[in-house]
Amino acid sequence: MKRLNSKSGCAVEVTLSVMGGTWKPIVLFHLLHGTKRFSALARAIPNVTQRMLTLQLRELEEAGIVARTVYAEVPPRVDYALTDLGRSLQPVLTAMRDWGMDYAQSQGLQQEGQDVQASCAA
Repeated sequence: MKRLNSKSGCAVEVTLSVMGGTWKPIVLFHLLHGTKRFSALARAIPNVTQRMLTLQLRELEEAGIVARTVYAEVPPRVDYALTDLGRSLQPVLTAMRDWGMDYAQSQGLQQEGQDVQASCAA
């Protein structure tokens, strides 16, 4: 059995250790809509570097949240999809999206010329 190094003993800390950070929740949110190739994820999240996206996907795979499927083709094809455990994060991710949209609207915020709601649609 794996042991988590929890500093506070709080279950929220466990959740954040698995899916926290800037990029992991965004990657997970995009995978809620189905299997994606690396390049599709990179296009959907234009501000993430290739190195960071790779690192985040590896960590999510190690945690059992994301499944990576490699196809023996030329050129090689790799797909990423949520596992059942990853899909169980859907209520958390949609609640985060909804709260963010409500907050942005209440504060009159925009994301660099686009509606915050539109950037979550894909």
